[in-house]
Parts: sequence; C-alpha cells; structure tokens
Amino acid sequence: MRNPLFSLTTNPTILFIILVVCVIISKFSTAAKSPDHDFSYLDESTLATTPQLKPGSKFKNQSYTSGQIKSLLVPNFDKDCTFWNRDCSEEIMRIAKSPENIKWIKSVRRRIHENPELAFEEVQTSRLIRRELDELGIRYLFPLAKTGIRALLGTGNPPFVAIRADMDALPIQEGVEWEHKSKNAGKMHACGHDAHVAMLVGAAKILKAREKHLKGTVVLVFQPAEEAGNGAKKMIEEGALENVEAIFALHVSHLLPTAVIGSRSGPLLAGCGFFKAVITGQTSPARNILHRSPDTVLAASAAVISLQGIVSRESNPLDSQVVSVTFMNSGNDTDEMPFRVEFGGTLRAFSNTSFQQLLKRIEEVIVGQARVYRCSATVDFFKDADTIYPPLVNDEKMYEHVKKVAVDLLGPTNFRVVEQVMGSEDFSFYSEMIPATFFFIGIKNETLGSVHSPHSPLFVIDENALAVGAATHAAIAERYLNDRSMIIDS
Repeated sequence: MRNPLFSLTTNPTILFIILVVCVIISKFSTAAKSPDHDFSYLDESTLATTPQLKPGSKFKNQSYTSGQIKSLLVPNFDKDCTFWNRDCSEEIMRIAKSPENIKWIKSVRRRIHENPELAFEEVQTSRLIRRELDELGIRYLFPLAKTGIRALLGTGNPPFVAIRADMDALPIQEGVEWEHKSKNAGKMHACGHDAHVAMLVGAAKILKAREKHLKGTVVLVFQPAEEAGNGAKKMIEEGALENVEAIFALHVSHLLPTAVIGSRSGPLLAGCGFFKAVITGQTSPARNILHRSPDTVLAASAAVISLQGIVSRESNPLDSQVVSVTFMNSGNDTDEMPFRVEFGGTLRAFSNTSFQQLLKRIEEVIVGQARVYRCSATVDFFKDADTIYPPLVNDEKMYEHVKKVAVDLLGPTNFRVVEQVMGSEDFSFYSEMIPATFFFIGIKNETLGSVHSPHSPLFVIDENALAVGAATHAAIAERYLNDRSMIIDS
C-alpha cells in the first residue's frame, strides 16, 4: 500500500507550509532549552545521588573511572572565543552543570569535609587534589609551603593569571549531624574551605576541557594555612606567583542567596592585628596595699579607657576602624598589689595608612598612660608570628572583570555589590603584590539550614553553589587571558 504522506509531501505548497512550521517549532524548542539564565541544574535531588564511599577509601574516587572523567572533557564546542560572546559563557556553564560533573564536584567537597586538617597539616587534602589533577592530566608543582600546590593549564606562555583556593580547616567540633560529618574529632571545615577546593578543582576540569581556547596560562593555587600561619605569605615566598600578573579568589557567604556572586571595588576586608601589653610596677611585689607603690591595675585601666579614644576621637568617622581589648590578667590575690598586669586585644582597619596609625597610637597610649602612674609598659604586636594581615583591597579593573563575567554567566540580578567586612583574609598578601580581586558566592538556603556564619560549629553550605563557583572561576581565568592577549597583540 502506498504511504499517503508521500502524496502530501509531493505537493509544493503543502511542502512549503510544513517546512515553515518545522522552523518555528525548532526555534521555540531551542529557546525553551536555553533560557537566559538556566538554573535547572540547581536541583535538590542531586544531593541524594552521590555514590556512597566505602570506609577506608574516602580518598579514592570510586564514582568515576579515568575513562569516564576524560569523557566529560570532550567538548562539542569549537567556537573561537577570542571575541567573547554569550555562547562562550553558556558553554562553560553547560560543562559545569552536567549531571556527572555535579555529582563529582559534590563528591570532592564531601571527601574533604570528612577529613578536615589544620594549618600546614593538609596532607590528605593535598593528596586528594593531586590525584584529581592527575586524572585530568594537569601538571603541577608540589610541595609549596609544606602542603601547597601550584598547577598549570594552557600554553605555558604569558600572560599568566591565577585562581586561588585555601585548604585548611578549623579547630572546632562539628555540631551538624549528617552523612559526611567530620571524622576528625575537634576539627571541622567551618569556613567553607572544602567548598573552595572543590570549586577550584571543578574549574580545573572546565579549563582542561577548553584548554585549546586558552590564550595564555592559568595558574591554580591550592594554599594551606589561611586561618593561621599566613599560608599565602609562604606560598608567595616559594614562587606561587611566579610570572603571574593577576589573581582571583572566592569565599562562600551565608549572607548571599545560593549561587549569587558579590564583591566590591577597593577595600573589601579589613587589615587585622593583635597586641599584648605588659605593665609593671616596682622591682618587687608590694606586700601591703597601703604602701605608696605604683598601681599597675589603675595604670592598665587608664590605658584601656584611653585606647577607646583612638577610634572615637582621632580617626575619620567615614574610615571604619576597631580597637578592642579582649582580655586582662592581674592574678587573683586580693591582698596585694600586682607587680604585673597583662592585657591585649585586636585592631582592624580598611587601609594600610589607618592600620599603621593604629599600631603607632596603641603603643603610644599604653606606654604614656603607664608612665603617668609611675609604671612601665611594653607592647607586642606579634609581628614575627605572622599574625598581622594587611587590608584586602580589590583592584578596580579586576573587580570590573569579575562583575562582567558574573553578569554574563548568571544575569545582572545575580551579582551584587556587597558591604565591607571587618573580617580578614590572607589573600590580602597577594593583593599587595599584584592586581587582585576577592569575591563571594552565596550559599544561603534556609531550607537546608545554611544560615550560620563561618567559624560556627553549625556552619552548613548549600552545595548547589559548587558548580556555579567552578564555572565562575573558569570564565574569569579564560576571559582574562583573552582580554590580555588582545591587548598584547594590538
């Protein structure tokens, strides 16, 4: 029997109508599959699909074989992105939001979360990162600053741009009961560094998939000891920034909704320091409070009160600063005047000039007040103990670059200018050396309980931010190289 459709399609008029209808349907179908800002990959159901890791093998990736990982890296995108366009941003997000990639990046974060390690002790975390880099075929230099890693992608030639993640955990007992709770008593990733590492490894996978499009070299900096020990400073000393002309980093934020990017130009995080003052009286302790001996307690009290005037009376009200005394110790004898009184605290400021002025005035006030009461005083700022962090200042051009990338990837409503924060970060040491920008990615999700501030034992992150963070990292690096290569070529 003859197919009745054949006679219809031989009619030229009907054939033309069919072709027009097919074109219209195709356009609507494409539009439906590629919305401007597709967040369909932020699916709660993916939380339950990560394969379970067997005991004793948490640092072996059992979810994927080498061949499966490599299959994720085969891009079906040959468009030249020298002149960046929306297709390039969408391709980066396509790689990041693939179901296989989402499972994998969550698995990386969870394995790190289960085994938190403190500053300069990130041995297993560093080994996990190197194994993932080996699977991806990415070369790296190890060790830097004991456990740090410097990995390279791209041409190996200038320009060089860096992306950084910190690796260390905190000495906090995790208070959240969940399947991947910390297995190390008294240690917890309570600041999101496990997520930072996962997002940077995720960016490495995206960049490896697009390596032929890189117009220079991307440096991946996995840094130890952000929380204590100034790991950034030691990474710089050992060559982490060699040839690098700009660097970027992110931090999870419980103040921004999941996957929203936030930053600002100029000072973002405060410089931080600590001080300890020792006020002494006569050469030997007074055995009788009626003796006319120097009163160390009164001298210390006067110094503490006078310190409050540094910020309230000497600083610009529009230039936020902090001087806080957080402890005082004069012993517990109620029948004699203490020979020695100790007290100390912290100082914060958003500019190096203000920070240095605080250091100067704190010492002057304490020493001066002690002298008024016939005592002597010394002030220690622990400068040799790596406890002073300079202010973190975002370079204006690098900030604009991050903003441009985030808006193109996620849309203008998913980028926000954030307020300055009195917290500190040793990324500031990088920002002192080369143009840099530090930005935040939101993890706030009340349904998941992701509302607690960092350094809380109840700190939780919304893992749906991981893929977005990886994509943002990758796009920032690739587009930076594109922009720089065009300037160099011209």
